[in-house]
Amino acid sequence: MKLDTKLYEGKMQKTISALEENLATVRAGQANPAVLSKVTFEYYGAPTLLNTMADIKVADSKTITVTPYDRSTLKAIEKAILASDVGITPSNDGTLIRLVFPQLTEERRRELTKKVQRDAEESKVAVRNIRRDANDETKKQKKDGAMTEDEAKQSDKTVQDLTDKYIRKIDEIAAKKSAEIMKI
Repeated sequence: MKLDTKLYEGKMQKTISALEENLATVRAGQANPAVLSKVTFEYYGAPTLLNTMADIKVADSKTITVTPYDRSTLKAIEKAILASDVGITPSNDGTLIRLVFPQLTEERRRELTKKVQRDAEESKVAVRNIRRDANDETKKQKKDGAMTEDEAKQSDKTVQDLTDKYIRKIDEIAAKKSAEIMKI
């Protein structure tokens, strides 16, 4: 009986999804509402996600507008954006908040590219840890007699092929995001 790799492939896919979600919040010089996806502010004493309490729209390629559903939260939202790691100073006109994305400097682009590479490397480590777990399970089943030597070798090869596939995906995602950051 070969090792069922569906569980491990699912975990690897979740790693890819987490990387993509994380990279979506990296500001690449263009207006991207995803940079505000993790911003929270105090609303009646509870931390609340900004995107649940405001309408976030891309006005043009360099501007995002944030229109709160409750105007009394305008100051709290502005404070939260300032305190976040978005790196943009919001301008408040009394009804909505504008975020104007400045052109990135060469130095800032390099920093962002390094962050993308770090995030990609962390994802690769996570995929390799999943591979190790799968290989440990194969060894355990072989030791218990539930798997023959040939089945164990085949399972290890299948897991390694899966790992290689997901590492390549991570490299592609990181290269695409780095190119996006550097070309602007």
